[in-house]
Amino acid sequence: MKKLILSIMFNLLIGIFLCSAQEITLFDSDGEPKAYIDADDKEIPIYLWNGEPVAYLEPVSRYDYYNVYGFNGKHLGWFEGGLVIDHEGYVVGFIEGAVNKYTKYEPYKSYKKYLPYKSYTQYEPYKPNTKSYFSSTPLVLFLSAGKK
Repeated sequence: MKKLILSIMFNLLIGIFLCSAQEITLFDSDGEPKAYIDADDKEIPIYLWNGEPVAYLEPVSRYDYYNVYGFNGKHLGWFEGGLVIDHEGYVVGFIEGAVNKYTKYEPYKSYKKYLPYKSYTQYEPYKPNTKSYFSSTPLVLFLSAGKK
């Protein structure tokens, strides 16, 4: 009887977890939370911490990565293996656990603003090899290049 109750409680907790919003935090090179991906939204938008939508992920079916596009149609880079990569192959941001780096406390997020319409997108450029260094471009500035 005790096992049955524990099993039911475990299944309820898993169900609650799976039904909750799936937001994936993006950290900058200093480990500061600066943006997040709303994985529950079919558009897979990326919001800055202030709730402003600036970019979105577009899956690449033949490979195991995503293109990062701004709502203005500009190709910003790639999201692969938990890393946000720029056109030169440098890491601009990362999710927790993708890099051996301490991440700082995540403060409360602002309310999400409405998603803008997507513009026509640029073609994906050639994807360079990922470098093991961070870009000199801050994550917020990198993502803000996708503002409409």
